[in-house]
Amino acid sequence: MTDTARARPVTVTVIDYDESRFDERTCTRPGEIRTPALRPAVTWIDVDGVHDIGMVQAVGDAVGIHPLTLEDIANTGQRPKIEDYRDYLYVAVRMLAPDDNGEFRSEQVSLVLGRGYVVSFQEEPGDAFERIREHLRAGAGRLRREGADYLFYALLDAIVDGYFSVIEVFGERIEAVEEEVVADPDRETLQAIYALKRSLVALRRSVWPLRDVVAELERGDSPLILESTLVYLRDVYDHTIQAAETVETYRDMMSGTLDVYLSSQSSRMNEIMKVLTIIATIFIPLTFIAGLYGMNFAYMPEIRHPWGYPAVLASMAVVAGIMLLYFKKKGWIGR
Repeated sequence: MTDTARARPVTVTVIDYDESRFDERTCTRPGEIRTPALRPAVTWIDVDGVHDIGMVQAVGDAVGIHPLTLEDIANTGQRPKIEDYRDYLYVAVRMLAPDDNGEFRSEQVSLVLGRGYVVSFQEEPGDAFERIREHLRAGAGRLRREGADYLFYALLDAIVDGYFSVIEVFGERIEAVEEEVVADPDRETLQAIYALKRSLVALRRSVWPLRDVVAELERGDSPLILESTLVYLRDVYDHTIQAAETVETYRDMMSGTLDVYLSSQSSRMNEIMKVLTIIATIFIPLTFIAGLYGMNFAYMPEIRHPWGYPAVLASMAVVAGIMLLYFKKKGWIGR
């Protein structure tokens, strides 16, 4: 949780609705939170911020949330999980959203489903639930006609849909890195590859446990979820599997991209070594000729010959030319 979020006061939005009635109010003090009325309606309590223990405790007292669940809600480092307390279901998941740096923001969202009510706890303002609020206010869709379990499904589905926005950003980054690896890789390219691999590992930690949570929900073991809602939860499960498989595919792609980068660097090094080896090989016989010509013997007719020096230079050029032609014929240069 950021310091800015901790500095903000915790706000609780309470929405009571049915097919013909809608009521929305905001609470900023623990004493304003009331127990949901026992009537054929749905109550959605949306808590914005979990750093004020007093507000979280007041919400828990209003709907009867166990102290252990409240402790998990306040501890925002939870792994995605589901717990069945018979009177209610508790689900902790990670809400993801892309940021301005090509990475993603992650916050814990806790959902509590009870008889006729849903409670959602978020760390920071700004979330994927605004579209659901707008549908409730407008009376559009099935939300106003269905029960609390359908609202619970809608909130979970909105969280899963946010994963695909993050995955799309990663797809664009991976495509850019792949093009750079093929075109002109450098040390920054290697850093970008490792940064992507680290981010994908963090993304995987959020996606794969969520798959198990949704799988347990769509099995229909809880009486709080009606049979008619299980169909929609199966659709969420399919989306979760798709997100998890896409993340695994991206991880494999980055491993392959890293292999291509290392291969290209190895190939580049081999080209450099080949050129240096060719230069050294050419100069070996030239050095031999120069060394032989420079020996201080008393009887070397080439020393006094007027064409001795040009002849040695010409022989060096001929030897170098013959070796270059040989290397080219063997395919060692010019490839």
